[in-house]
Amino acid sequence: MTPITYFSFGILTLVLVALDIWQTRGGQITIKKAAVWSVFWFALAFLFAATIYLFWDFYAPGSEYTAEKATVSFITGYLLEKSLSVDNLFVFAIIFHQYAVPEHLRPRALLWGVIGALILRAIMIAVGARLLAQYHWVLYVFALFLIWTGIQLARDKGDEEINPLPERLIRRFIPVSESYRGNALTIVEQGKRIATPMFIVIAVIAFMDVMFALDSIPAIFAVTREPFLVLAANVFALLGLRSLYFVLQGMMDKFIYLKPALSFIMVFIGIKMMLVGSEWEIPTVVSLLVLLTTMTIAVIASVIKQRNEPARTNVVVDK
Repeated sequence: MTPITYFSFGILTLVLVALDIWQTRGGQITIKKAAVWSVFWFALAFLFAATIYLFWDFYAPGSEYTAEKATVSFITGYLLEKSLSVDNLFVFAIIFHQYAVPEHLRPRALLWGVIGALILRAIMIAVGARLLAQYHWVLYVFALFLIWTGIQLARDKGDEEINPLPERLIRRFIPVSESYRGNALTIVEQGKRIATPMFIVIAVIAFMDVMFALDSIPAIFAVTREPFLVLAANVFALLGLRSLYFVLQGMMDKFIYLKPALSFIMVFIGIKMMLVGSEWEIPTVVSLLVLLTTMTIAVIASVIKQRNEPARTNVVVDK
């Protein structure tokens, strides 16, 4: 793969990120708009796959991959990363709930978080799967962290806070303001530069996404050893993540049983991560079914609960 290929793809990524910024301007994103853009990002990935098929010799002159093999590898890797990234969406919901991020600030928080994840993932891909394999034990540390976070979320009564590692590190070295200051990451207060809660939110989002990358990047390296295809699959999967999140958010915010469902999902994801590489490894299809089943049960239970509440209110009034 030539340097010009990576440079050109970097420019394309910047253009697409700019497009994502433009389409989320104003901070108000409806479910309809998010759904339309989710379809757009999905279609764009397959359009890019078509360019790989047509111009693979230009992308990677002298590659041992044929155009057909490169195209199939990219599509397979993209679908794998997309399915694995569904886990991230529920984690985003937990983060926004934990830090009470205002609705109009969420698009920008996700944008910076995704940009940070793109940069960190690119570094991880450059390092390669071999290094990750040597430190496979790190997955177990992260898995235990996720399980602990899920348990803490289930126990949280609203008056306790869960402080992830990025937040603890930031607060140890940088003063943090008490409230959000729009989209600002840092502000000057009494002549000193301090961070805002938005800075912490973005750091936590990027950190959590990289934790999931420790699972998904080795998985995609099992599909293809071509770093460019691995990078491209990750980029396109992450670019459409924000729009997909707001599709789900439009539904999730209405459900009162979201919190226990997310708590269970966090514990499940942690268990899934602990089993990676073992004979009991949970297939992606099974994990997706578990997530969908959990959220479906939470939705149905929430609808039933909300329907029963007016009836109970009427009974009290009649008495």
